[in-house]
Amino acid sequence: MLKNLQLKKHAMTGISYMLPLVVSAGLIMAIGNLMGGSDITNLNHIKAGMSIPDAFTTLGVWGFQLLAPVISASISYSIADRPGIAPGLLSGFIAYYIGAGFLGGMIGGYVSGWIVLFLVKYVRVPSWAEGLRPMLIIPLIAGVIDLFLMFYILGQPIVWLTNLLTGFLQSMQGSARFIFGAILGGMAAFDFGGPVNKVASLFCDGLLIQGIKEPEAVKILASMVPPFGITLSYVFSMILKHPIYTQKEKDNIKIAFPMGICMITEGCIPIAMEDLVRVIVSCTAGAAIGGALNMTFGVASPVPSGGMFIVPAMTHPWLFCMDLLIGSLVTAIILLILKKAPVEKKVEDENEEELDLDSIKEG
Repeated sequence: MLKNLQLKKHAMTGISYMLPLVVSAGLIMAIGNLMGGSDITNLNHIKAGMSIPDAFTTLGVWGFQLLAPVISASISYSIADRPGIAPGLLSGFIAYYIGAGFLGGMIGGYVSGWIVLFLVKYVRVPSWAEGLRPMLIIPLIAGVIDLFLMFYILGQPIVWLTNLLTGFLQSMQGSARFIFGAILGGMAAFDFGGPVNKVASLFCDGLLIQGIKEPEAVKILASMVPPFGITLSYVFSMILKHPIYTQKEKDNIKIAFPMGICMITEGCIPIAMEDLVRVIVSCTAGAAIGGALNMTFGVASPVPSGGMFIVPAMTHPWLFCMDLLIGSLVTAIILLILKKAPVEKKVEDENEEELDLDSIKEG
């Protein structure tokens, strides 16, 4: 039944629409913070004019306030098409203003979309009002239903759950932070931008909206450890004259490294496919160590994406770089230990080619 609801598909649609807003708002806020700006909440000060740094920071904060409505509307749109947009936006705004945050926005989006689907299927109107049905009647009824559900039934339990999770994460100390960072870092690097990475990314983005910024730094670090660690292992293999990569893998590494600088982990996929288990184990271990250190040291990122280009906006950027280097070194060392020399693979390929030729001749 859950598979038929396509929960993952709708969540991925919502994330894809939300990410540009997250990145742009985060970068704008980071630029404002670097210039010494602050968030202006007094309307009279805004009307009177404010400095450019304050304008940057304030706009970034406003952008983050839109995240719950945007993901709610996007999920609702994915489920119910255009009639779902307005109810989804309303659910998202309710979630933001009652304090249900990112989680409330997601749940509100699903609820709005399913309500609209139900209304489209069962609400009938006279022929003269058919044109008003998708533009007025269904969004109005759905909006009223959303109002009662989000304000009086679903909203407060979500707020309680959100506050519980936020309080728990903020209260973590010592080994708990280390373990949490290790799990989050390992998940972010495990499948090079696949479903497990998306779950970790979604979790970090939701916490960022709640003002918990350390997981975002872990996510960014863990996404860069695989390409950096693989590249370091290639460099070390040349220095030590211990070849572990084929020419094809070397060519892919030259592509994966610059992609990694931009926090694009997918460049590692062709390399991983040549030796899946060893590469996944090495990258996951390195990202887990780096993420654990990053979380323990309290490195935080106000921006959810951007790779090395947004490191100056982080708290303790030098600690972040140190943790990234340590995680990458762990990955490189494990790869040097585990990976077999490419000669063996070449011999196997040659034997397979000989067998193919023999079979052709026999045929």
